[in-house]
Amino acid sequence: MKLDFDKLRLSGRISAWALAHGRAMIVPGARLEDIQRAVEARIRELGGEPAFPAQTSRNHIAAHYCSPPGDQTVVQPGDIVKLDCGVHVDGYVTDNATTVDLRDGEGSLLCSASQMALENAIAVMGPGVSLTEVGRQVETTIESLGFKPVRNLCGHGVARYTIHCAPSVPNYADSKAPKLKPNMTIACEPFASDGKGYIDVDGAPEVFMLKRDVRPKDGLPAELERAMLASHGLPFARRDLERWLGDTRRGDDALKVLRKKGLVDEYPPLCERPGVRIAQFEHTIFIHEDRAEVLTRLPD
Repeated sequence: MKLDFDKLRLSGRISAWALAHGRAMIVPGARLEDIQRAVEARIRELGGEPAFPAQTSRNHIAAHYCSPPGDQTVVQPGDIVKLDCGVHVDGYVTDNATTVDLRDGEGSLLCSASQMALENAIAVMGPGVSLTEVGRQVETTIESLGFKPVRNLCGHGVARYTIHCAPSVPNYADSKAPKLKPNMTIACEPFASDGKGYIDVDGAPEVFMLKRDVRPKDGLPAELERAMLASHGLPFARRDLERWLGDTRRGDDALKVLRKKGLVDEYPPLCERPGVRIAQFEHTIFIHEDRAEVLTRLPD
């Protein structure tokens, strides 16, 4: 199927606008759930759909903190908060992220390390470029400022109705990394850490994704089967089940059914040890025959 570039570019613009909207909400006292829901609402207002649940990961949590319904967690003075959101327009997916450092402000060296690593990585991208070199740009930039790249998190390809696919985009000079090819769409997301640069899972998952398409023999209730069709095989949260099914209790019951039948993969928070601070910036990039185009950059 021929790529619909208008839809892909629109997806990128909506991702960028929604991210900027959520970034402005990251202030002390703001509820994380309110930020996430506001970002998703803005995506829909602008004509897209979330490609995955919006997430706000604080401090040592690198990624995948998605609020359960009713989450009372608030942004604290001194937090460093990552906001990650993605959009699809008729399945054309883009993904982007930003970080707000409420301790060190706009001069945050940790944020600069991640953001500069992203820009330096983009600067070398193009058809035929090895992702080893892309990872080297990330690694050397972050380490030159005294921090560590998170080595066991990486960027990724995106495709229609697919948030993660080949190739992996490393945050270090992985000698086994492949080359970029024309017509690839990739998300590059350097994570900079003042810790060791390795994360592990820690905490309850709030992000889920179907392992496969639902089949008649699965015997799902009709309303749950319709809800899973509405997910398009993309990640969803308990708040999505609540929206599709009408209330929190029915959403929780549906999740129990999906787990019992072994139909979902689960994505818990990804963390370093408490006390570590992590920054993340991310763009989605399309590789043309002769150049790389950043899809999620706000116009000047």
